[in-house]
Amino acid sequence: MARFGSRSQTERRDGASEACAGRRQFLTRLAAAATAPAALAGTAAQAAPAPKSGPAAAPAKPAADAKTSGGPLPTIQLGSCRITRLVAGANPLSGYSYQGPHTDRAMKEYFTLERRVEFLQQCELAGITAHQFSTDKDAEYLQVARQRGVKMHFFGLHSDRTTLKEVAKTLHPIGMVHHGGATDRAFAQGKAQDVHDFVKAAHDAGLLAGVSAHNPDCIKRISEEGWEVDFFMTCFYFLTRDLVPGAEEKVPPDPTLQISYAFYKDDPLAMTEVIRRVKQPCLAFKILAGGRACRNDRRIREAFKNAFSWIKPSDGVIVGMFPRYSDEIQFNVQATRDYGKVLPA
Repeated sequence: MARFGSRSQTERRDGASEACAGRRQFLTRLAAAATAPAALAGTAAQAAPAPKSGPAAAPAKPAADAKTSGGPLPTIQLGSCRITRLVAGANPLSGYSYQGPHTDRAMKEYFTLERRVEFLQQCELAGITAHQFSTDKDAEYLQVARQRGVKMHFFGLHSDRTTLKEVAKTLHPIGMVHHGGATDRAFAQGKAQDVHDFVKAAHDAGLLAGVSAHNPDCIKRISEEGWEVDFFMTCFYFLTRDLVPGAEEKVPPDPTLQISYAFYKDDPLAMTEVIRRVKQPCLAFKILAGGRACRNDRRIREAFKNAFSWIKPSDGVIVGMFPRYSDEIQFNVQATRDYGKVLPA
């Protein structure tokens, strides 16, 4: 199950989803590709034929329509919009796997413009009503998807408050979120006001204003200071510890697993404690630890179960997907139905 690609800079550490790299089958292929790069290209050619080019190409259809086969997904309120508790993340679509360069490359090669649009169509057919995109600089697929009738709600990451009105006019998102890596850096440098100004500018542009962070202390401070934030994106793992003096000295000597980034097993408990305290809806991301919680289907379902049990009923999750070797969309939808139900008060 795909959950996110590695980035060389701190500001690329966000993203609203996580990459698992096709679970065991995909990891086996990557192991071979590490010693024979040509094998990866051969596998890609055999796994799926190149899609037709051009906006008129007919999209592929999934085997089942979850709206009719399994009932609607549980939903939450985000401003004036009602969205599913499962949000489709963007990192795999942009080739950010958090698994290393081989997986990054595989994702980039797979997710052509055509397949990105098909991905959103399949998510919508499965009952998912929201998608978090990475940047307005890489958003052509959103416009093509709209042209083809996709009605999902879009919101994305950004950090330049001066261009928010332009983004709103071009992409028509329901909201924009201050980029998590940029948030953590601004707070560490004593520039939290820049993030607050972004929130105000998003509202001035007629958008919902969100803030993303990997550092739970940033979310906690914003809540305590009463910022007019509509929702948060909250990373289960504190991937920007290097920005905070002394933070790396307070964790166990060994991370859960380190591939480009260190994922510590107790991090989700720290972030979800803050999530439960804030009044705003929170969208948790990296619930699968950048693919490290994807050893098998049982482990993935356990991660979904934990995530939904640790967050508020008014919260959701953002999960990236790489449906090249298995139907991750349907799997995640079913896991959300099973564990994301909101019981009556």
